[in-house]
Amino acid sequence: MKSLNSLDLYDVRGLLSEDEQMVQDSVARFVDDKVLPIIGECFEQARFPKDLIPEIASLGLLGSSIQGYGCAGLSGVAYGLICQELERGDSGLRSFVSVQSSLVMYPIYSYGSAEQKQRWLPAMAKGEAIGCFGLTEPHGGSDPSNMKTVAKKKGGDWVLNGAKMWITNGSIADVAVVWAKTEDGIRGFLVEKGMQGFDAPEVHHKMSLRASVTSALYFDNVRVPEANVLPKVKGLKGPLSCLTQARYGISWGVIGAAQACLKEVLGYTQTRELFGRPLNHNQAVQLRLAEMARQITLAQLLSLQLGRLKDKGEMQPGQVSLAKWNNVRMALNIARDARDLLGGAGITTEFCPIRHALNLESVITYEGTETVHQLVIGKEITGVDAF
Repeated sequence: MKSLNSLDLYDVRGLLSEDEQMVQDSVARFVDDKVLPIIGECFEQARFPKDLIPEIASLGLLGSSIQGYGCAGLSGVAYGLICQELERGDSGLRSFVSVQSSLVMYPIYSYGSAEQKQRWLPAMAKGEAIGCFGLTEPHGGSDPSNMKTVAKKKGGDWVLNGAKMWITNGSIADVAVVWAKTEDGIRGFLVEKGMQGFDAPEVHHKMSLRASVTSALYFDNVRVPEANVLPKVKGLKGPLSCLTQARYGISWGVIGAAQACLKEVLGYTQTRELFGRPLNHNQAVQLRLAEMARQITLAQLLSLQLGRLKDKGEMQPGQVSLAKWNNVRMALNIARDARDLLGGAGITTEFCPIRHALNLESVITYEGTETVHQLVIGKEITGVDAF
């Protein structure tokens, strides 16, 4: 009988179309050839590998699900596979693509004017323009309805005041999709780099997502022209719909991080000898490895079905919350346990689990904490809002 793939016990790859497999393979080669040789050093140096952006763009990974505007027009499942392979490299790299695609290009495509789409989407697909997403605020990220950033109409422009925090890509972004309160509800604004009163300082001293740019955004009487307001959405529907898209990608991405950790610890326990035999000859070790494989398999099937629902236009936000909650917790547990199985060697960036574990501490928090997603599911099954 054919032996099982340790990282794909249920042959999920066999459920993919030929085009989806080609997408996965091309991104996997990029990660193997260009990301893995440098990412440990980038993490240590707290440096985002900006030099990889042109190749990421040339592979069609930016705005990959968008039709037209120089974008690849791929399926939702293909986008998930892109996220999975990128996060196998590092969560910071997947975060960059996720923000660019789901949190910036998506709202411009879905809610922007024809002029906004034409100005930004082709340049962003080519990696010539970088975007960031401004929703989370310093005083509390899990309650976006308590937003303090405000925009007031003044003549033909808007004047923006407030602050956003924990913004991926912030200090390298050419445009920020910023959500602010107005007298007419929450609106989205395209705040451009160089606008007077707009500052995006980088956040330092991070122990997580070190190979990613994280910033604050400050708005001090920033004058934004009416032409930079997203015309087709008002209220929390705008930012929350963007988060649904990004959370979907996260549910796939973290599978890649978990697979990377399992692959590394499988190799280590095969060659590391203790008490006269390899570690993987011990029942206790095999039980832990089997548990990792079980959890990865469940996550793979969960995300694949979610992707199929997405591609049929049937995906619900609650289903995304379940996948984000389950899969990130899965990946974090595996990264931590893999680090432990590596012993002392596990605390160095010579091995990937400690890096993935530290990154996943952020992934389990951003775009909805685990508790938030648990409460979303609680509301779905009881009909009671406990927020």
